[in-house]
Amino acid sequence: MALKGRDLIGIAETSSGKTLAYLLPALVHVNAQPRLAAGDGPIVLVIAPTRELAVQIQEEAPKFGLRSNIRSTCIYGGVPKGSQIRDLKRGVQIVIATPGRLIDMLEACHTNLRRVTYLVLDEADRMLDMGFEPQI
Repeated sequence: MALKGRDLIGIAETSSGKTLAYLLPALVHVNAQPRLAAGDGPIVLVIAPTRELAVQIQEEAPKFGLRSNIRSTCIYGGVPKGSQIRDLKRGVQIVIATPGRLIDMLEACHTNLRRVTYLVLDEADRMLDMGFEPQI
């Protein structure tokens, strides 16, 4: 369904492969897009409610994207922004972010969402429970 460009809601138990279920179609989608140009933002945006989940997703992305030369970065609060800004400025096809830090990066013009054509809200119900509705 995701490869056909359809909206999709996935519900499954922990450790059932949900991350891979949206990352693999995302990689196929990135490969079908024109290359990033200077100043382009990501093609895929994954929003997660916590930095722990964002980091966990980031650990999986390079395992599958490396052979396709697809770069990803993880944007989350509680750490210095320098390396995250460098990754965004170099250009990455996939950004995995928490809502607050993503908004910080957008407001500071370190990235943009003009090229995003594949959006994942991982644990969207949890983000709403945590009060992220205005940010989302």
